[in-house]
Amino acid sequence: MAESDETQNNDTQLVAVPTEDMAIRAVNKRYEGLSTIRAKATKGKGAWYWAHLEPILVRNPDTNDPKAVKLRCNLCEAVFSASNPSRTASEHLKRGTCPNFNSLLKHSSPSSSLPPLSSPSSHSNRKRLGSINEGLNSYHQHQFHHHQQQQHLLLSGGKEDLGPLAMLEDSVKKIKSSKPLPPGPILSKTQIDSALGLLTDWFYESYGSVSYSSLDHPKFKAFMNQVGLPEISRQDNFMSSRLDSKYEEAKLESETKINDAEFFQLSSNGWKSEEIEGMNMIKFMVNLPNGTTLFRETFFPSGAIPATYAEEIMWETITGTCNIVQKCVGIVADKYKTKALRNLELQNQWMVNLSCQLQGVGNLIKDFSKELPLFKNVISNCLKITNLFNNNSHARSILNKFLSHDSRFSVSFGIPPLLYCENLQNFSSVSAMLDNIISCSRVLQLVVMEDLYKVLVMEDSLATEVGDMIQNMGFWNDVEAINTLIKVVKDMVEEIEVERPLVGQCLPLWEDLKSKIKDWCVKFSVLHVGVVDRIVEKRFKKNYHPAWSTAFILDPVYLLRDENGKYLPPFKCLTCEQEKDVDKLITRLVSREEARKALMELMKWRSEGLDPLYAKAVQVKQLDPLTGKMKIANPQSSRLVWETILKDFTILGKIAVRLLFLHATTSCGFKCSYLSLLGQGQIQSRIGLERIQKMIFVATHSKLKRREFGSEEEKEAITNGEDDDHDMLNEVFVDANM
Repeated sequence: MAESDETQNNDTQLVAVPTEDMAIRAVNKRYEGLSTIRAKATKGKGAWYWAHLEPILVRNPDTNDPKAVKLRCNLCEAVFSASNPSRTASEHLKRGTCPNFNSLLKHSSPSSSLPPLSSPSSHSNRKRLGSINEGLNSYHQHQFHHHQQQQHLLLSGGKEDLGPLAMLEDSVKKIKSSKPLPPGPILSKTQIDSALGLLTDWFYESYGSVSYSSLDHPKFKAFMNQVGLPEISRQDNFMSSRLDSKYEEAKLESETKINDAEFFQLSSNGWKSEEIEGMNMIKFMVNLPNGTTLFRETFFPSGAIPATYAEEIMWETITGTCNIVQKCVGIVADKYKTKALRNLELQNQWMVNLSCQLQGVGNLIKDFSKELPLFKNVISNCLKITNLFNNNSHARSILNKFLSHDSRFSVSFGIPPLLYCENLQNFSSVSAMLDNIISCSRVLQLVVMEDLYKVLVMEDSLATEVGDMIQNMGFWNDVEAINTLIKVVKDMVEEIEVERPLVGQCLPLWEDLKSKIKDWCVKFSVLHVGVVDRIVEKRFKKNYHPAWSTAFILDPVYLLRDENGKYLPPFKCLTCEQEKDVDKLITRLVSREEARKALMELMKWRSEGLDPLYAKAVQVKQLDPLTGKMKIANPQSSRLVWETILKDFTILGKIAVRLLFLHATTSCGFKCSYLSLLGQGQIQSRIGLERIQKMIFVATHSKLKRREFGSEEEKEAITNGEDDDHDMLNEVFVDANM
């Protein structure tokens, strides 16, 4: 028994000895670490309080081994724990516990001042302390003597100012030691004026992408200084005068082109845009027969705009653009088809006013969401899924567990919740929600088979419904179907925005859309085919204008080759009602005396068509390098044929050239997001409003001009760079139509 106790005691000693060694090493390491930090601080590279606090080792009186590290205040000899030096300094020094530290501040001379910071002999407080701190004992003996030799500050913030003061002196030290940038080049006044002129031109032409605040950016100012240019700001007379000259130059160029054209179309958008800070920005542009688009002006109405007021604005813009109002063939706008646009047509029989097809086609999503049962069911079921997993913490934790193990989902910034769609009329939001759920389909199916989810099913009826839904393959087929339907419409909208179709292309465009939707019905075995057809046809009729049919049969691009080799207008593609629309529109656009002759010429056009040689030339296509599609090589040829080869059609020819160039959208080919850069105060100021309108005019005019030149460069590259290849493609196309 005694032997057993002895063995146990030896084991205890063997365990205790290494433990004691580790404790001693830890104490020594802590002491050395604090001593190193304090040494750096006394040289100006650490916290201020190390000038007053000193780390000391407390030893075991029996073994003389270190057993703890303490902090000693060199002002009052008090000893504290070394676990948190910063807190010790705050409680002992700053809060007034140390009597000597307080008296040090109270008895400092009111007339004392800090030596100039820029003086070469100036040193920071920590550096002055460091210069006499060669040893800790020496520092303690000379502490008060040092403060008597130096002039001390009476700081308005008391002890709390010591830290910021040290930071200030550190900043001065860094600035003094930093090397100044080499001086920029010395430019002549002519060079400076030329450079500023180019810079200002770039700024105004890029407005919408670059804001005024960029001029005040420190890096921009540093750049200006480095290249030897003076700083510029929005208040400079130079900027204002340059804007005025650029505006007058752009306006003159625009007005000259409008006056040179025989007629034009007014394009207006922004009526349906969302308000920003209570403002709308209505943009007016002018489309010319040669394909050029010019910026006209902007309006900034606030609040809802009645149709009568919109009609007044449109008419005033027409009269302000040209003294001869008959030169305006019509208007294309993104709103007010049944009111303002219709009224202006009735009052001015020569006008053809169209609604923008971007909204027309895009609104199909809204129609489907309201009238198609399959669409409503799918969205309702998807919302149930997102509600369950976003609002129920237990369901969400189960989902997150599976998502974290799926390589397709990044969890670097946390696992995102399932997307929820708030605006069901926004097809982008709806499509994003459906895409998200489809991408999680495999994970969701694993989740509902998890034991923890089965427990949740017993507690939550929604979990039961969602579980059954996710395990039903018919549900996933329906989700895929609706998601595909949205993408069909979305792709068509994007294509319209890029292609900017003319009025003669509207019927083929809608026929293409109807065909794609029929294919969709077949692919997904949609039960409500009749409902789908009715929805599409209803939206088509809302957008339809008789000019669609008229331009379609007058455009040589759509002439069809019959069995006798003639190229005849595609009347067989029109319905009986559409044929009547053609007759009605033609008689409306001409005087009573000309109406009979116009209809006779229409009959001649229907029976004779166009010379096959010219018909083939008009229909020649080439590859578009941007879209990769075959497009008409010379879009202006349709109009030019009527003005040259078909001059015998004196009345019908006039109608054709006025119709064929009309745009069916208000898209200008690029985004104009100026409204988000504007401030309400600027709009309400007359001077500010004029300035903003000028900047928008200059910027948009420049963008339209660059787009026009870009198109010409692309055509030139195609014509000059790949003649042989495209000639072969053209021949293939022509042969296919013969």
